[in-house]
Amino acid sequence: MLDVAMIERGLEKTGKSKGGLARAMGVRPGAVSEILSGLRLIKAAEVPIIMEYLELNSVPIMGRVGAGAVIEPEYEQVPAEGVGEVALPFPIEEDTIAFEVSGDSMLPKYESGDVIVVYRQQRHPLASFYGEEAVVRLKTGERYLKTIERGKSPSLVNLKSFNAKPIIGVKLDWIGEICVTLPRGQIERMRAKTAARARQAAKPGGSRSRDK
Repeated sequence: MLDVAMIERGLEKTGKSKGGLARAMGVRPGAVSEILSGLRLIKAAEVPIIMEYLELNSVPIMGRVGAGAVIEPEYEQVPAEGVGEVALPFPIEEDTIAFEVSGDSMLPKYESGDVIVVYRQQRHPLASFYGEEAVVRLKTGERYLKTIERGKSPSLVNLKSFNAKPIIGVKLDWIGEICVTLPRGQIERMRAKTAARARQAAKPGGSRSRDK
């Protein structure tokens, strides 16, 4: 859900102005200030415009996550801004990152090419994830999309797949709690739609002003 805090965050992150946002929305200059102060509600038709202009639906892709595959590059080689980004059809919390699934050990629920959005920071202790699917990073650096099961000791876990042998007795360095899963087909359709909008905007008179 789009709220005032998200808009304020977007303005600060992008360096764009309230006036620029108002022009993108096609409203009078003071309308954005009224929204931020609670004097005006956001109209449904304005939500996608605000999201796109302030990049509130963009999540950095930090590489691939293995569902039975060995993954390169290593986590430490991925730049802070990621290796690309994915635009979601709704606003998302800032503290999220995404991974592209590689491999087929989690079929039929997850296919190679699906995108998994997770929280950047681990928000709960290990034991709370037993029995859940998550993106994990081992102490040895490998990343996987697996189901976490209790190991033989409190510091060890077993990582299970739907159709591959489990990984037994490993230590985790990080657990990425799954926030959103985007199927490969949906990603392809969204990217095609974004490309079409970009082509339309490139035409003379094809879009509203996007200046700051």
